[in-house]
This record gives sequence, C-alpha cells and structure tokens, in this order.
Amino acid sequence: MGDASDTSDLTIFYIVEPPEYEIMACNLLASIRTHFPATVKAVGYCPEHRYHELHPAVLRAHDMMGAEVRTFSTKDRFNPAYPHGNKILAAVEKRDTAFSMFVDSDVLFIRDNTPDNIVQSGRVSCSMAASMLWGDQSVWDVIYGALDMPIPPERYPLMRRSKGAVIPYFSAGLVAFPERDAGRGRFADVWYDTARIVDGIDTLEKRRPYLDQMTLPAAIRRAGLDWNILPEEQHFILGGKLRGEPLPPDRNIFTIHYRNTQNLKDSGHQSTARNYLKAQTGEKYVRRLVETE
Repeated sequence: MGDASDTSDLTIFYIVEPPEYEIMACNLLASIRTHFPATVKAVGYCPEHRYHELHPAVLRAHDMMGAEVRTFSTKDRFNPAYPHGNKILAAVEKRDTAFSMFVDSDVLFIRDNTPDNIVQSGRVSCSMAASMLWGDQSVWDVIYGALDMPIPPERYPLMRRSKGAVIPYFSAGLVAFPERDAGRGRFADVWYDTARIVDGIDTLEKRRPYLDQMTLPAAIRRAGLDWNILPEEQHFILGGKLRGEPLPPDRNIFTIHYRNTQNLKDSGHQSTARNYLKAQTGEKYVRRLVETE
C-alpha cells in the first residue's frame, strides 16, 4: 500500500461489462491516458461471470494502454442481485495505491488533470448529485435511523435541481477515496456494509437503483472520514436540464459524465473520444483492434 499522504499515488478504476460498457470503458481509458500522468494506474473490473463475453479487442486495448482488466464475484453479494451495485463491489477489491477513484464508464476526461486536483487525505472526493427526483428529504430520517446515526448537519445545493440547500447527497459517478483504514474500517468495505443495511429497509422505496448514492454520505462518516465536494468542472454531468446543450465555453471543464451517446454527440465530444482512442491505439473504433489484424 502506498504512503497514505501521497495524493499522487492513485488508481482510477471503472466497470468493463459487455455490451455497452466495454466500449465506453476503452474510450474512458484512452482519456485517462491522455490527460493524467503516466504514474496513475488504471484498472477495469468485469463481473467474473461476464468475462468470457468480453470482445477480445477490449482486452487488447487495455493491454496497449497499460491497464488491467480484473474480475470480481457478484454471487450472493446482494440479495437479490443488484447490478447497479457493481461499482461498490469493484471498490471493495484490493488495490496497492494510497488512493483509488471509481469512475462510471460513461465518463470522459477532456482536459489535463492531476490527482492532486481531486484527491485529499482523510476525505472522500465526490460531487453533489445533479438532482434527487426520486424522493424527498424525509427519506434521510429512515436511512440514518436504520444506521443509528444522526443526520449530517451540513446543507448544500444540488448540482442542477435544488430548491435551496439539502441534506448531503452525492453522485456516485466519480468517487475518490483513501484505501487505508482510518480506524473504523476501509472506506470501500464500510460503503458495502452500509449499502447492505439500507438495502434491507423494506419500507424504503426507490432504494434501487439509488442505493449507491443514498448510502455514500453515511458511509463516508461511518468510515471516520469527511467529504471533499468537488467543483462541477471536475464532474460535469450532461443531460437532464442541459440535454442538447453544448458545454459552456466560459468554463474549464475537466470531466464530462455524458450518460449516453446522444449527450456525448450534443456536447461535441464524440469525435474527441474517438481521437483519444486513435492516438493511444491507432484506431478510432475499439473492435477494429482485432478485426484489422
């Protein structure tokens, strides 16, 4: 394990799962290699029961860009199975850097960046969620009650839709955290434990597919850590109120979370993704890495 104070010691990890996320993951990886220092490690995680379905070009792309594809088990980890929870299961896997950052596969880094811009010792870095349309603030009484915790006193506005400041609710699309146990358990393990407790609240509607996000702030505090709320430029979420809009020209946006191909096109960055891949592998389209040989 790297020095817990070395914020440059970072692994960026993400889900590689067929059919859509395996291709998105390769574009994400190309953007990591384009915009982060070469010392940053990159790991894609595939559920072990899906690994045999991966297109061979995906493995070739990872090899060419100096990244690994690892597997993890989903068997009996959530009951019933919860594919949206794969990011938590991947987070639980062991890595040898001081910090790790999970990123959704439908993310693209578009400006030179460094771990120091994102990672902070003793804190979990994430952004406010874009919205919370699935529930009202009363759900936090249920969630924190089940965890036997006080509701955090802090209040922040959501990224897009907010009628004022709300109880902390973060996006789980980009989450950077220390790997070392701060005294109450390693953060990823605490997040998984918190998710399983909240998943067991039968009266809590909408806990799926929002379980990862609704448990994130509580898991941070349960792990004895604090949060570092990232500026929107470090995790700019497309779609929603901004559907069809180009990126604002007056802001230095480092990272876009495009969510679907149409949003990527609308932002003007579909060609960006392809150009990153071509620069890193020689091909604009992942599957051609094996079909052209």
